[in-house]
Amino acid sequence: MKSSKICPNTGSPAANNQLKKQIQWLLFLRVIFLSLLLGVSVLLQSEEKVILLPPIHFVAYFIAGLYLFTIASALILRKILCYSRFGFMQISLDTLLISGLIFFTGGSQSVFTGVYFFPIVMGALLLLRQGGFLFAALSTLFYGGLLLLEFRGYGSSFLLPSPSPSPLVNIQAAMQLFAIHGLTFFLVALLSSMLAKRLQTTEAALVKTTYEYDHLSLLYKQIFDDINTGIITVDDNYLITSFNPAAEAITGFETVEVIGRSIAKIFPGLVPIAQPAERPIANLTRKDGATIPVGYSWAKLNTPDGSDNARIYTMQDLSEIKKMEAKVQQAEKMATIGEMAAGIAHELRNPLAAISGAAQILRKDEQENPTNSRLLNIINRECERLALTIQEFLLFSKPAPPEIHWFSLKKLVVEAVELTEQNPKWNSSIKIEMDIADSLDCWADHQLLKQVLLNLISNSANACSAASNATIKIMAREQSSQKNENDTIMIQVRDNGTGIEEKVRRNIFEPFFTTRENGTGLGLAIVKQIVESHGGMIEVENDESRGAIFTITLPLP
Repeated sequence: MKSSKICPNTGSPAANNQLKKQIQWLLFLRVIFLSLLLGVSVLLQSEEKVILLPPIHFVAYFIAGLYLFTIASALILRKILCYSRFGFMQISLDTLLISGLIFFTGGSQSVFTGVYFFPIVMGALLLLRQGGFLFAALSTLFYGGLLLLEFRGYGSSFLLPSPSPSPLVNIQAAMQLFAIHGLTFFLVALLSSMLAKRLQTTEAALVKTTYEYDHLSLLYKQIFDDINTGIITVDDNYLITSFNPAAEAITGFETVEVIGRSIAKIFPGLVPIAQPAERPIANLTRKDGATIPVGYSWAKLNTPDGSDNARIYTMQDLSEIKKMEAKVQQAEKMATIGEMAAGIAHELRNPLAAISGAAQILRKDEQENPTNSRLLNIINRECERLALTIQEFLLFSKPAPPEIHWFSLKKLVVEAVELTEQNPKWNSSIKIEMDIADSLDCWADHQLLKQVLLNLISNSANACSAASNATIKIMAREQSSQKNENDTIMIQVRDNGTGIEEKVRRNIFEPFFTTRENGTGLGLAIVKQIVESHGGMIEVENDESRGAIFTITLPLP
């Protein structure tokens, strides 16, 4: 608001900056142009050419004053707000100085009359047509004043003892010079203003084009950097020319490691012979040696040099998609198995109940026959085992929805440990350690999570029962999320057994997969099913020293 009061014609910042640059050029060209003309004139005068100049000391004073004035103007230019007004004042002073130069170098016969073109052209460039015609009129007025002084006998010799031509002897000669130079000044103003207008239009178009180019460049760069699709461009020789951050994340290579290298050597699977009809899938070897599936496509890249083989590649890491497909297939498989298991369990439950009931009746009437008693014990034991298997079948095929509520996690673990140790088949030499805070609460189904812990403790006990100091450690912690996600509860059950082989770990949660002679292969599958029904996940890994670690992660609300 303040600047508009001082300078009503203040334009846009870009226009003001352009005007400031033009004024700076004005100051620079003033010194160069006038100094060059005066220097050449002094040189020619020293060689006794017909060039009229005042004494050399006056020329030196004039040039020194010109330099000081220009330096002062440059300093003032840094602090002013109204560049148009400042430019007007500068050109006006230039016109006055040029008039003085012409006056002291011969007036009507001065060789510097054409220097009037300088302020006229600069006026047109800075202030367009009105500036050009304004300074053409001002130059004409000043030149007319010089002719009038000379006609009246007040030439340069009136002030300085320098050679001077005879004054104009008649008004007709003065009027001819005035008319010729005046018309020339206005013609220069017209041509300069037309040139300035075209220059302004060109500069405006250039500024607009530059802005649009910068905007598009920034947009393309942001897309190139932020898109999660890997983008690679190659030149005519299949040498990599660009490599975006997504490509770095997918391949593990940094941009500086691949620029200028052949794509065929680094990623041989990405060089097709012809454009495929569908998006192909290739196995790409990362920098760390891991092989991942990627979907990719390519297209010819239009380059300014018209290269025929320049291409742009786009690729997507399909690892997560493949995992999701595997999970879907697994879910479909589990659903089919569950339906089949439920049917088999129902078919076996009734005859099993009949067999168990008949065995109980026979036990009441049994004679003192050790063989019959032993056979009945076998029947009862196997019926119990088969009933447990059927119960697992039913639990796996038709899991109950979790009834989630808050409870003390340490109390739950203590209950699970006590139930485990009360089992007659429990190996009392196995030590169970707990590292759980009393204040740690869990958000889950109490009974289902207890079943998970019972199963994991039993599984760890079987794994470390042969160890001399068999130990099972149960640990739980609350974990804070690093992203905008909920916090989680982490529960670990680890043992000091022999660990789990890699091929076993890959299938350990599959239904009916077991390494135990009498196992059903449903225990850990049910554990995984219960954990996932809570929105959590379970992982298994080997300890660095020995033994296995089962890690459960459950979300908190």
